[in-house]
Formats: sequence, C-alpha cells, structure tokens
Amino acid sequence: MTRKEKTRKILDYLAPIYGNVETELDFATPFQLLVATVLSAQCTDKRVNMVTPALFADYPDATTMAEATPEVIYEYVRSVSYPNSKASHLCGLARMLRDEYGGEVPQTLEELVRLPGVGRKTANVVQAVAFGKSAIAVDTHVFRVSHRLGLVSDKDNTPYKVEMALSKLIPEDELGYSHFWLLMHGRYVCTSQRPKCAKCGLAELCTHKIK
Repeated sequence: MTRKEKTRKILDYLAPIYGNVETELDFATPFQLLVATVLSAQCTDKRVNMVTPALFADYPDATTMAEATPEVIYEYVRSVSYPNSKASHLCGLARMLRDEYGGEVPQTLEELVRLPGVGRKTANVVQAVAFGKSAIAVDTHVFRVSHRLGLVSDKDNTPYKVEMALSKLIPEDELGYSHFWLLMHGRYVCTSQRPKCAKCGLAELCTHKIK
C-alpha cells in the first residue's frame, strides 16, 4: 500500500466520525477566531472558551482591542497559559490590524504571520476556518497522529515538514477538514499518554502502536 493509498483509507475512516467539524473554539468573526486561536496555544479549547465571552463582549473587534493595554487584556486571559505574552500579542496584533489592514484580518499566510503571536499553525487555522482556504495546520495532535499512523516519515521532524508532507498526500479540498479530523483523533483517541489503541479503527494501519 502506498502512503497516498494509506492516507485515503485513514481519511475515509475519520471523515464520517468527525464530519465537517472545523474547530471547538467559540467565535463570531475572523478576528475573534484569530484571538481565540492565539490564546489556544498550549492551552485547551475549553479553557479558552471560558475566557473569551467576557473578552469579546468588551473588545469584539480589532479597533476596540487596539485601544486596550496588555495589563488590561491580561485580566481577561489570566487563566490561560502564558497570559502575559498572549495579552501583549493580542494588543500588538490588534494595533497592526487597525493601522495596516483597516481593522480587518488579512487572508494570506504571509500577512497573517506578520502579526504578533501568529505562527504558521494559527495562520493556517484562520485561513481554513475563517476564509475556507486549503490549508492544514499542524499542532501537537496532528504532528503525533501523522507520525504514529505513518503518514509522514521520521525525517519529517518539524511541524513545517509535516505540513509540507501532508499537503502532498491530502487532496486540496480536504486539507482544512483533515486538520480537524487528525486533531480530534489525537485529542480523544490517539492521545499522547495511554492512547486508546484497542478502540481505534485504524490500529491495523498504525505503524507505532503502543504496546
């Protein structure tokens, strides 16, 4: 079985289980998705969803958040991981959006990664979810599952290399959804510690089963 054939089998298994899920983060606009995704780095979506309602109620868009200080934003996000740096990033990206993009979130990877606190993963999530673009974000779950299932090789040892490898294997129109299928599988089945191999329908395809 070629790696492309294996990828097709894996996606066909995951698709009906997780469907057209896009993200478990709560948001109403591209800006709010961007903010929530920045906050979600090394933090659970559940925790982020606990702090964003109050944050978005007072600072619903880039223009309003640009007027805030990191000290003020910190009070809203203090319970997430790395709240000091994230508060600073949010103020910085809001000001850049206001000053350079008319308060709107740009749609290209090159523009998104210019924003404070925004890396390729965050940019790809925003591109796929907010703008429907063909992009796959590689977080820790996608990285782990891709390696365990043998979708990528051991030489693909960085998120960027995994992103490039998956982009060659997965049809363009499925890239965005595939990120979330792999993410959800990693979050709830192929977990970092004590993966549920006995309950996984992909066990026969897995090259790194935990004994």
